[in-house]
Amino acid sequence: MATAPSPRPGVLDISPYVGGEAKIEGVARVIRLASNESALGPSPKALAAYRAAAGEMFRYPDGHSTALRQALGKHYGLDPARIVCGAGSDELIGLLIRAYAGPGDEVVYGEHGFLMYPIDALAAGATPVKAAETDLTFDVDQALKRVTPRTKLVFVANPNNPTGTYVPRDAMRRLQAGLPPSVLLVIDAAYAEFVQRNDYEPGIELVDEFPNVVMARTFSKIYAMGGLRLGWVYCSPAVADVLNRTRPPFNVNSAAQAAGIAALDDMASFDRAREHNDIWRPWLERQLRALGLALTPSVANFVLVHFPPPPRDARAAFEFLRARGILTRRVAAYGLPEHLRITIGLEDEMRAVAAAVADFMGAR
Repeated sequence: MATAPSPRPGVLDISPYVGGEAKIEGVARVIRLASNESALGPSPKALAAYRAAAGEMFRYPDGHSTALRQALGKHYGLDPARIVCGAGSDELIGLLIRAYAGPGDEVVYGEHGFLMYPIDALAAGATPVKAAETDLTFDVDQALKRVTPRTKLVFVANPNNPTGTYVPRDAMRRLQAGLPPSVLLVIDAAYAEFVQRNDYEPGIELVDEFPNVVMARTFSKIYAMGGLRLGWVYCSPAVADVLNRTRPPFNVNSAAQAAGIAALDDMASFDRAREHNDIWRPWLERQLRALGLALTPSVANFVLVHFPPPPRDARAAFEFLRARGILTRRVAAYGLPEHLRITIGLEDEMRAVAAAVADFMGAR
């Protein structure tokens, strides 16, 4: 006879997700480069909309996020009825897994993919299945090899976090074509707005053509609204119906909805954020490569840096930078213990981190 409540099998196998650090005791101004937050902050229009929503705090929000879905539809040329909004794309990813997978089912993802894919799979009682990657990039052939009759979902972060690599349009089409129609392909395009490649497509085309494809997006990255938890998916009417049946009734707060609409309307802020990234990511990459460090080519708002063996390894680099008030992200949990992920920040922050890494490597 049980002496205490017991969670479902698999739950205690979960290693809880741990986000990047935000504070250092005794340091007044911390350079936060650990969480891929947008360097320039949110749109002034979004901030004004957020503040204006405060007076309606006592009212329940629109449970269907109607105005936000309409704004997204207009902005991207999509059918608002096929958009579902959530408290960050994280919530929607979890809802998809719980709705389509359970005990005895499998969820396939890239071996260096976002940690929430295996966490949510285990929480649902399903089995997460890693697919080997090539050059830290999602490998379509390896993923298809891991698909079995038990596979219910395949997740591709495109671009991927923490590697910054991406899967071209033609390879994504080949992945979809190789999957049984019963398998849901989820394209997690959280960093899509940063990508400047002619052969990249975030997933809209595949969703329009095939009912077993979902594209997930977020306001947390280029729109700099991570603190409000706002995301959305574009999917078939059938998948949208499933999500609307299973999501909480008021899952997106009023302030987030208002800020999201305003952010979409502020193209000047959007353009500044992307232009800033297009300048300072290549700049930081050049500085770090000049120190003899290897970097994985990134199309997002961060770089993945490969450090040498001890004494100048990733762990030592992390502690050295932390002592300088600079927070980066260790990614050992992603199977990359020899790497650090560094977010693209403001100009002075980029110059500070480049100088600190140079000191660490003994180059100054």
